[in-house]
Amino acid sequence: MPAIIVFSHLRWDFVFQRPQHLLSRLAEYYPVIFVEEPVFDEKESRWETSTPLPNVTVCRPHTSVAMPGFHDDQLPQLRKLLRQLALDHSEHIVWFYTPMALPLLQELQPSLVVYDCMDELAAFKNAPKQLLQRESALLKVADIVFTGGPSLYRAKRDRHANAHCFSSSVDVRHFSKALDRSTSFAGQRNIPAPRLGFYGVIDERLDTGLLAQLADARPEWQLVLVGPVVKIDPASLPQRPNIHYFGQQPYQALPEFLAGWDVCLLPFALNESTRFISPTKTLEYMAAELPIVSTPVTDVVDVYSGIVHIANDAQEFVAACERALSENAEQWSQRIEKMRAVVASTSWDATALRMHELMEESRRQRKPVPDTVKPETHDTAETVASVNPLRTATIPHISTLIVGAGPTGLSAAYHLDENVMVIDKNSTVGGWCRSIEDKGFTFDYAGHIMFSNDPYVLKLYQILLGDNVHWQNREAWVYSKGVHTRYPFQGALYGLPPEVIKECIVGAMEARFGDLKQAGAKLQAPDVKDAEVCENTDCCADGTEIVPKNAQTMADGSARTAAPRNFEEFIYKVWGKGIAKHFAIPYNRKLWTVPLTEMETSWLGGRVPLPDLEEIIDGALEPVAKPQGPNARFGYPLKGGFQALVEGFVPHIKGELEMNADLVKLSPSEKIVALADGRRFRYDSLISTMPLPELIKLIGDEVPAEIKEAANGLKHISIRCVNIGVGREDITDKHWIYYPEDSIFHRIFVQGNASPECNPPGGFGLTCEISYSPWKPLPVDGQKLVDRCVSDLIKVGLLRPDDKIITSNLVDMPYAYVVYDHERARNVETVKAWLAQYDIVLSGRYSEWEYYNSDHAFLAGKKAAETVKAMHLQQAKSIAAE
Repeated sequence: MPAIIVFSHLRWDFVFQRPQHLLSRLAEYYPVIFVEEPVFDEKESRWETSTPLPNVTVCRPHTSVAMPGFHDDQLPQLRKLLRQLALDHSEHIVWFYTPMALPLLQELQPSLVVYDCMDELAAFKNAPKQLLQRESALLKVADIVFTGGPSLYRAKRDRHANAHCFSSSVDVRHFSKALDRSTSFAGQRNIPAPRLGFYGVIDERLDTGLLAQLADARPEWQLVLVGPVVKIDPASLPQRPNIHYFGQQPYQALPEFLAGWDVCLLPFALNESTRFISPTKTLEYMAAELPIVSTPVTDVVDVYSGIVHIANDAQEFVAACERALSENAEQWSQRIEKMRAVVASTSWDATALRMHELMEESRRQRKPVPDTVKPETHDTAETVASVNPLRTATIPHISTLIVGAGPTGLSAAYHLDENVMVIDKNSTVGGWCRSIEDKGFTFDYAGHIMFSNDPYVLKLYQILLGDNVHWQNREAWVYSKGVHTRYPFQGALYGLPPEVIKECIVGAMEARFGDLKQAGAKLQAPDVKDAEVCENTDCCADGTEIVPKNAQTMADGSARTAAPRNFEEFIYKVWGKGIAKHFAIPYNRKLWTVPLTEMETSWLGGRVPLPDLEEIIDGALEPVAKPQGPNARFGYPLKGGFQALVEGFVPHIKGELEMNADLVKLSPSEKIVALADGRRFRYDSLISTMPLPELIKLIGDEVPAEIKEAANGLKHISIRCVNIGVGREDITDKHWIYYPEDSIFHRIFVQGNASPECNPPGGFGLTCEISYSPWKPLPVDGQKLVDRCVSDLIKVGLLRPDDKIITSNLVDMPYAYVVYDHERARNVETVKAWLAQYDIVLSGRYSEWEYYNSDHAFLAGKKAAETVKAMHLQQAKSIAAE
């Protein structure tokens, strides 16, 4: 027989409940491999195994990742461990208690996938944000679904064609031991009667306020609570002389507690976490033949209201307990008769047997995935070729398909309704706004901050993060000529060598007035007018600075004010030869990797901003004060890295979110997509946030030659980030630093100062950003690139030679910045117009091929959603007119 490989959020040696009851009995038919959530082990990744029962092996993974549960960061190490497990049990069934482990299914080839849904885990306290989406994916791949009670069954039956309700059962032989009332647990014998008891996990599902009211209403009653306290502060539990906490007790001791009780309690709170519960202990209390009082939990009311006392509030609960304690002989006899009938009708043995029968039936009926829909290779180009034509009559239909779960795609889904699906090839949401955890350090995919002047975006920040945000005044600097100067470079020249300052000031003046040495030249400023605040016109051209309100721009007229023909000319016209020479030209060549004469200037704003000479001179004569005001502040998630911001969308998304969903084929004419796992979907509208050239490649032969040529003409640069965790705190007070000279990195994002939660105790994180392209490849890679960064960090004074490097890792961003060459606008418009006729909406930096920051991405997603809504409305009107 095949083995059952179980993924559980509960540990085997925790409270003995449904998983242990079922699996210990299914072990008569299959070897059971019970995989628990990992525990932290800084030494090595390994399995810790034990055999608590015959044919049951508990596998507890040890990993060097200090993240809870089946967190995405755990997956790489868990996959390696799981591969060996799969070799040891080549024939296997996979059984899920938690959908969070679903990504691990990729390492297995089960003959059956079982989802035993014992609780609505997404409603529990501190549930992972991805849980709902991951459960949706699990329901699609599961062959059979079991549910833990009627209400859960009603919630899942329409989502799976092979769903079965198996309410929790009872081990009668074990709990009937309580009928011998002389066997009361020794530790409670000194507690006076009457004793009203509860056992089980004490968490947010328990109505602790009700218990306090019950204890206060009848001080002579003794409340006995048995079970571990989890997810809530033990200090929040009511403390009364007549409330007694016994903590977690072994399963064998539970009948002894029951033997000494007079009434059994089900004092559950009525909240989202208890909406679907079906308490196992209800039948166990009945096996002990004790009266039961419960709050109106749906499954208890629907199934056992003729046996269990139901109370809607504290007053009714007290009254119900009084009735239970004062039963006469006839009432006692009637209750016992009903309880015995219920208990006799069920058992864990019978439940496990029926599950076994259904599983074997499903295995016999299970059809293997046809070879025609299996990708033959992981290589994208070959995979596209291996996918059959997309025509089929049984493809699921989606109103709007969104490609990409980055900030733009998530924003679009947030602004749309339920009939939406977001697909992304990665295992976690965020796109290039993802974060990674490494030995206690948090690093982002390149440096990100929260900044916007848009009221709607500011409101979104609050919705997505709540209190999980850290605001501070920015400290942006430039390192050149061996010194740090404040950013922007042109406004903070103080501290640079005198000859450099002189060149910068003279150059700025000549940019304004012309050649100062011309004999008889009459210095006269051209007409000027106030400029709008215009993003991306800083001399770094990376979108992190804003032109001041008092900046001035040249009016049309003189030759000196003619529109610049390219980015390099723009730099000389705006800041002059000195600032161009010492910062703007070397920095931007280093960043963009292409000749600046090949770049146009539309992305920098419609008018040429003049340098404010007074500010330049002031910034050269004395140190510039720290920036103040709203434009000087930026935000960052307090915990979770920048990914926490984009993850904030997930609970608000009404549609489906499919991760690990790699798009390999798109037919615009058929409006069908194919994924690497063989699934296909038909859509009405498609929002693409993926890189425009990659989208065209996926369409393949449907693309006309001129469209392919336009897409191939789009240029971009890539970024390799080297993240370094240093064993020294407070290395610098700066947030990011620009390097125009010969260091391998063009910018350092000081990750350790983004939030105090980004560093482990004693550590500090730095991210080195290195641009590369076909025109400027990386000089070294891998560990040599890390070593080069460390060497240059020492050279520029950020690190000391004796600093300990705790950890380092590399993050690659193949598409980082779009290049605004002179053909970009024409190429983008050509491709965009062709796609639009097939109801494909391009949105975000890489699909629109625009220079967007994260706040722009949010607004781009909103705009795309509005475009799709308008398209659907127009389509509905057209259909109605016909």
